[in-house]
Amino acid sequence: MKNKKELLPKEHEELLKILKNRFEKNKNRHQNLDWDKVQTKLESGPEKLWSLNEMEKTGGEPDVVSFDEKTNEYIFYDCSAESPKGRRSVCFDLEAQESRKEHKSENNVIDMAAAMGIELLDENQYRELQKLGNFDEKTSSWIKTPADIRNLGGALFADFRYNTVFIYHNGAQSYYAARGFRGALRV
Repeated sequence: MKNKKELLPKEHEELLKILKNRFEKNKNRHQNLDWDKVQTKLESGPEKLWSLNEMEKTGGEPDVVSFDEKTNEYIFYDCSAESPKGRRSVCFDLEAQESRKEHKSENNVIDMAAAMGIELLDENQYRELQKLGNFDEKTSSWIKTPADIRNLGGALFADFRYNTVFIYHNGAQSYYAARGFRGALRV
């Protein structure tokens, strides 16, 4: 029986083709990295490939952005120009989602990221991403929020306007058609 978090051979092959093509088109994101080494690492972790496929299916356009020599891991971020379409209109977490009296969102950021096997970008990672291009010029993305802010009912999001990264706050229960979230995956 097929593992739930494992791609079929055809899906596996198609995803690797997409990732390789994106890797080659965006060399500025991963200078000095070798695709063959990335692919070898990907093929040794079917659950990681499944997570990348989930990122891809929801519009994230995952790409390699760095290599962590200490942990021997490649780091992928969602590199879509705007916040991934398949991850928008969601509250920050389950508590926020359930606190809405009406017009509840269908899902929330924290549960979606966990189900996909990815981590929500934090403020530093979001700023690193913006050094690789201009992202979220029309949308915004929820980011990891410190517990002291979340405990008071808030959550953080970020976007890129006027050639500047802006970090904002909002009630965690809010959601907007133009706000989703970006993830990171270590492979």
